[in-house]
Amino acid sequence: MKTYELKVGPLTRHLPILPISEDLAIASFVLLGDAELTDYAAQALAKRLPAEFDYFVTLESKGIPLAQELSRVTNHPQFVVLRKSMKDYMMAPLTIPVKAITTSAPQQLVLDGADADRLVAKKVVIVDDVISSGGSLRAAKALIEKAGATVVGQMAILAEGDAVDRPDIAFLAELPLFPL
Repeated sequence: MKTYELKVGPLTRHLPILPISEDLAIASFVLLGDAELTDYAAQALAKRLPAEFDYFVTLESKGIPLAQELSRVTNHPQFVVLRKSMKDYMMAPLTIPVKAITTSAPQQLVLDGADADRLVAKKVVIVDDVISSGGSLRAAKALIEKAGATVVGQMAILAEGDAVDRPDIAFLAELPLFPL
């Protein structure tokens, strides 16, 4: 199997290159379970945060460990997770459709009504593991704004493909796309 050597600061990971369509492959980055990289990324991204914000918001599921660690290192005791499906315990959830590069089926992002109430008039920073086409990020921002919050920052460990040229995101390393 072909791999891509990813360097994030002093850390190196070898990512498998996997096809996601007839003409495109990605280097598969999975943050879940990588405590060393999560810790390093949170420390490095914390230095790039806006001066004032109230909450981190992340998307289920690979952004969760990063949001957890960023919350810890910046003394923000809570963060909000946008889920990919409605749960029975949610009260008055807000939803928005989303299309991401790594998912072929249509999805939605769901914000629990209790979390939406907490975000009203707050400043938030969206965090994720990888920003690529920007579809998930656009949907997350729209959902957060629907709840009455303001997005003051957007960051990820990696920017993939054309996302590396976006001036509105902060990231630690580039991840190329691989035409087939």
